[in-house]
Amino acid sequence: MSGRIHDVAAAGFSAGSGAYDRGRPSYPQEAVDLIVAELGIDRDTTVVDLAAGTGKFTALLVPTGADVVVVEPVAEMRETLARAIPEAEIHDGTAEHMPFPDGFAGAVTVAQAFHWFDADEALSEIARVLEPGGGLAFLWNRRDESVPWVGEMSRILRWRERYPHIANYDRVDWAAIVARSGLFTDLRHTAFRYDQDLDREGLADRVRSISYVAAMDESQREALVQQVLRLVADQPERFPLPYMTLVFWCSKRS
Repeated sequence: MSGRIHDVAAAGFSAGSGAYDRGRPSYPQEAVDLIVAELGIDRDTTVVDLAAGTGKFTALLVPTGADVVVVEPVAEMRETLARAIPEAEIHDGTAEHMPFPDGFAGAVTVAQAFHWFDADEALSEIARVLEPGGGLAFLWNRRDESVPWVGEMSRILRWRERYPHIANYDRVDWAAIVARSGLFTDLRHTAFRYDQDLDREGLADRVRSISYVAAMDESQREALVQQVLRLVADQPERFPLPYMTLVFWCSKRS
């Protein structure tokens, strides 16, 4: 993408920043603890949270006491994040072009966004911004489609079919991509189970927060929302939307 936002992301995340903030899950504390430990994040660390969206992961970094600096290219997302996390330093920028000097950060984190990047350009820019030995971690919440109603939800949304080069990030050999950059140590990874506690309006916002759904006209979008809501007609008032949180991490070669 050479420093510009993918058209689907730009349109959808601009239109759907409110639904994104209300409907998207947070991340399991075990994943945060692992990243903090593996990347050596503490009060003396400058952490760049890249493509931070509305700050779902940023908020989990703030309690570490680190100097948390945010990069987010979508203005509406930045505005929502600024209201939610006023202590964060927020910058306009992309993974491929960050407004920082060489060696600026001790760690870079990327939550629910690396699949939107030009991976080769982004890894080069992340390595530039990291100090020698600095850490990179990226992670995703992937819906657990082994649960029948969640699998049917994915079938209705047709995310993998519409944008396979973006949606199939759990099938990408990220270790090979990181290795070919020659800039980082071997990529490590693990996964955690995570349940998002929702009611029906929360699930509706979760659907509306998907980039291509947010970019639809209202009648199309709400018809899709109603299809998904019918899947949980037999659920109690509050119910879990299950995920597997996929975590990857490595360090910049010294």
